[in-house]
Amino acid sequence: MARKLLVRDVTLRDGQQSLFATRMTQEQIDRVLPIYREAGFYAMEVWGGAIPDSIMRYLNEDPWERLETIKREIGDVSKLTALSRGRNLFGYNPYPESVIEGFNRNAVKSGISIMRIFDALNDASNIRSTIKYVKENGGIADCTVCYTVDPKFTRKEKFLALLKGKRLPSEIFTIDYFVKMARELEGMGADMITLKDMAGLIPPSKAGKIIRALKSNVSIPIDFHTHCTPGYGLGAFVMALVNGIDILDTAILNFSGGPAAPSFEIIQIFCNKLDIETGVNLDAVVRINKELKVIRQELASVDSYKLFPIDFDITKDKLPANIEKLFDQAVEAAKADDEEALLKACYGIEKYFNFPEPDEVVKFAEVPGGMYTNMLAQLKQLQLENLIPRVMEIIPTVRLAAGCPPLVTPTSQIVGAQAVNCIIDENKGLPFYTSKSIQFVNLVKGSYGKTPIPVDPDFRMKIAGTRDEVPYNTEAYQRQPNPSFPEYGKDIFLAKNEKEELLLELFPAVASKYLEDKIHGLYLEKKLAVDKERAAREEAERERIANMTTEERNQMVTEALLNM
Repeated sequence: MARKLLVRDVTLRDGQQSLFATRMTQEQIDRVLPIYREAGFYAMEVWGGAIPDSIMRYLNEDPWERLETIKREIGDVSKLTALSRGRNLFGYNPYPESVIEGFNRNAVKSGISIMRIFDALNDASNIRSTIKYVKENGGIADCTVCYTVDPKFTRKEKFLALLKGKRLPSEIFTIDYFVKMARELEGMGADMITLKDMAGLIPPSKAGKIIRALKSNVSIPIDFHTHCTPGYGLGAFVMALVNGIDILDTAILNFSGGPAAPSFEIIQIFCNKLDIETGVNLDAVVRINKELKVIRQELASVDSYKLFPIDFDITKDKLPANIEKLFDQAVEAAKADDEEALLKACYGIEKYFNFPEPDEVVKFAEVPGGMYTNMLAQLKQLQLENLIPRVMEIIPTVRLAAGCPPLVTPTSQIVGAQAVNCIIDENKGLPFYTSKSIQFVNLVKGSYGKTPIPVDPDFRMKIAGTRDEVPYNTEAYQRQPNPSFPEYGKDIFLAKNEKEELLLELFPAVASKYLEDKIHGLYLEKKLAVDKERAAREEAERERIANMTTEERNQMVTEALLNM
């Protein structure tokens, strides 16, 4: 009997976010939904992440309406999934329980079946309450172990540390580290565990080892999510397949590769070779991919690469013999745990399908692509981009001082921005940490949760003014204002229901503008309709009078005089 692989399609959330800055409109989404219903993926990631913010900010669309529209079309054919950041949801600071509960209740009520929950520090305590609220409302808690790499120090840094009587850590994020967190999450009530590699930094052999260890130590399904940025993604997925992964996150061909996830079509070919069933309707996938190509052409202004994969119909197109051989070589290499041969074969496959080449900067530096581009943009604004090599050099030191947080959103951005600040200080002849972001201060202070290793109390005192960890106090939280609009009538408020109130809490600046524009637009539309109706009545009355006989007109004047 063939083994079963569940496939989570991430095209409509992670795929478009990775490649097209989350700019797909509702109209574009609507064009592919009927075909997705036919495709029958186990799950579809369609919400969370950057979607709520981006579609309000750039498209003037309602995030809740997007989710509910997708749910109406897909029904129960595929489970809809979303991504959120535990107690922090979409921001930096933890939210009070009332906001966390309200968000998750409404998300499940509006159509989410699986809530993928992660924490940027891998602090499981930040995930606990979301598990509770998701499950209380009938949802599935998909709990995430974020993959990250150990900081890499130069020999000089190690030597200088030893002179100061300190030894720099060499292994923090071991296989045991990831297994321990997965077991902790399972104990909290997780329904599945996702090994989430947001930067695509996990090499195939490491992926295989972690997945084997997770399968041996937890009893719930294991999902694997990665990206192709530095060139590891496809090889890591093949390694996951031969090591018994339960669920893989893939994107359809035209929305895959590069900074996005591996292609479903390529994974399907590997599944065919490994006698693994996905249960996906491939005819529907071909039709979705054709429409996605049209949509991608429409999104050209925000397309990261403008490099389209080849046209490929998985239901009938035959691979050239040399490419077919690369697939076979990749399978054999994965089974033999030969990472070098596996990657070589996968690079050949990706080249044939015309995917972007591996990003060597990200691969060598072992930092997320978004983190690197943000740091470079920060320096370019000051015309100091020549300092980027020095910034890259000190990232491990800054990260270690801050408790070695995983390099995932948003901690990667916090560490990266602070590394830039330090080098700008150095360039001015000032000590490191003369300039500090409030986010870095809060990270060191303990406001965002517990870091993987403790922060040195002396360093915390220097940065945050306290030697002791100070958790964020949600008792001081103040809800966002919900102003009224008396000019439009009684009881007209910026947010008219709980869902809109949640948008205000989670995205204050963006949601305020979106909702205000929505109110003005709604009532302006009503005013214009009333004015149009009044003008039509007045025009009709003028025509009636113009068509009166002299006798009727005299009678009208007499009646008017009598009524004065």
